[in-house]
Amino acid sequence: MAAPMMIRRELSSLARIFRGVSRLEPRAVLTCSGHRTWNTTRFRLPPTSVTSFHTATASSSTPSSITVTEEPDVLLQRVSLLVKGHDRAVLDSYEFFVTMAARELGIAVSDVSEPKKDMERLTLLKSIHIFKKHRVQYEMRTHYRRIQLSHLTGSTARVFLEYVQRNLPEGVAMEVTKTTMEKVPDHILEPVSDEAPPSQ
Repeated sequence: MAAPMMIRRELSSLARIFRGVSRLEPRAVLTCSGHRTWNTTRFRLPPTSVTSFHTATASSSTPSSITVTEEPDVLLQRVSLLVKGHDRAVLDSYEFFVTMAARELGIAVSDVSEPKKDMERLTLLKSIHIFKKHRVQYEMRTHYRRIQLSHLTGSTARVFLEYVQRNLPEGVAMEVTKTTMEKVPDHILEPVSDEAPPSQ
């Protein structure tokens, strides 16, 4: 009981320090003869403005880790996520999480569907040697969710998939299928009929 009270006192004193309270009122410490009293030294942080933190990081001489390239980003027509697991409630919750994250990032969710579940039954004898009529059936059900996202750039898909896969629950697997959009080659763009026949 004494430890939570001491932690609560320390947290409240830290909150006062961060709020900028200049004087902390002394508190009476109730102790009995069997308990040891703890002396804590309270101090005040030096006054600093919030803007100094921002200017210090902005004017640092270290090079930025962001690189700008001239090559265009990959365009994805469709990204299909197939999520499978044995617990239907976990898949429902994860489907809600993925669609909510996609809408917050401005990614278009084109389709959310539930494919047919797989059921695998295993029949075993209840007894080891005799009574062949007494059997036990074990059943494994695998539920699926398919979430399709449309019209993404490669960098957006990379960031979104990393965020979604890091929050993947235990016992859930994910399969990602990407459909890219590519430029039509130049030799196909030119009509074949306009070319002059080869001279012989």
